[in-house]
Amino acid sequence: MEHDTPTEGNLDRLATGSIARLLWRYSLPAVVGMVVTSLYNVIDRIFIGQGVGTEAIAGLAITFPVMNVSTAIGVLIGAGASARVSIMLGAADRRGAQLVLGNALVLTVVNALVYLTLFRIFLDDILLAFGASPATLPYARDFMVCLLPGMMVMNISFSFNNIMRASGYPARAMLTMFIGAGINVILDPIFIFVFDWGIKGAAIATDIAMTCSMIFVMAHFMRRDSTLRFTRGIYRLRWRIIAGIISIGAAPSLVNLAGSAINVIVNTSLYTHGSDNAVAASGIFTTYTSLLVMVVVGLCQGMQPILGYNYGAGLYGRLKRCYWLATGAATAIVTAGCAFGLLWPGLIARAFTTDPTLIAVTSRALSLSLLAFWAVGFQIVATTFFQSIGKAGKSIFLSLTRQVIFLIPLLLTLPDRLGLDGVWLSFPSSDVMATIVTALMIAFQLRRLPAAPLPCFAGTKATK
Repeated sequence: MEHDTPTEGNLDRLATGSIARLLWRYSLPAVVGMVVTSLYNVIDRIFIGQGVGTEAIAGLAITFPVMNVSTAIGVLIGAGASARVSIMLGAADRRGAQLVLGNALVLTVVNALVYLTLFRIFLDDILLAFGASPATLPYARDFMVCLLPGMMVMNISFSFNNIMRASGYPARAMLTMFIGAGINVILDPIFIFVFDWGIKGAAIATDIAMTCSMIFVMAHFMRRDSTLRFTRGIYRLRWRIIAGIISIGAAPSLVNLAGSAINVIVNTSLYTHGSDNAVAASGIFTTYTSLLVMVVVGLCQGMQPILGYNYGAGLYGRLKRCYWLATGAATAIVTAGCAFGLLWPGLIARAFTTDPTLIAVTSRALSLSLLAFWAVGFQIVATTFFQSIGKAGKSIFLSLTRQVIFLIPLLLTLPDRLGLDGVWLSFPSSDVMATIVTALMIAFQLRRLPAAPLPCFAGTKATK
């Protein structure tokens, strides 16, 4: 892997280098970082399941919607800012990229302070509304009370990690993820088993790990040799900058907000048609699929600077090639994960619990929910494609198709007819419908791209 360098040529390579090599160079660190992060989340849940019990897994599943709200607010700024930075650097607007950096920091801190205050005041009410039962509420509360202080740190770490990658430092962005993941994996068993802090220990370990990651990220933007860095005059909020960030970040943010709404409906439906075991099974299913999705998200994080830069430079042939390569890779990844989950669901369940009832419920959940999961990679790449080229409306719409427009109606109707199986079958049904819509939209957009080319920025001799 090439070393990150703060030179202009490091960015110019996005317009002149081999697309396959660029996608590999930018995506590999992002994928490795996301896999490591996902693995420590998986290990987190394995430690909790094996060391605390089934009700703790169910309680942790109840916290997913709360954490999704936090992530959604962070992604609104982080994803939007990183996409804007890529487009501006592609158009040789270094000052504009600097302003995005400063405005993103202020917005991240202000937003986090607001939602953390509300979460702390109304925590029990929120957890109960999100599906907690009397048995699972204490575990969910213990985890969230300890995790709340670290949520703003997580937002800063992940958001500015994306901006670091978008400004030409993919390997350093990967190192950020390794720092957080490594510290968390070390501290988790110590706090849960040695100190006997249970589910609280998992939350405290995450707080410490994310703080270390944040320090590393922020130090990067204070270096004088960084492509973008914190300087005077970039922190005053400007409506044009804010609108540009939010318009692009709205799509992935809505995905996370929709995920919260879905989790509330799923948890309520699972508790109605099943039990706490069904909620715990949903937590295992979510953890497994999140691992696969995070691999694809890492791929998309590597793809996004390439798409944004070449779109800003008007190099549409390179843009299309990058999109198709990423789509093929994402589809292969989720198809492999889908096949494993369908063939060996019991093996996945036993990694999290020794309870035979929970193993049986989880195996059934995986066998039904993953039937059309092979299409999810294509959907994620297409949504990121629209986000990367600044088509906020289309990106938002695609983000909502799978998790809102199709899934919510299915979750409200199928369980009444099919019981617990109806909850699980809602997921593949939604995946199929969303895939059809995504294919139509992406085909239309790709045909339109050459019609209105953007001017290449001065000084770049592009190789198409």
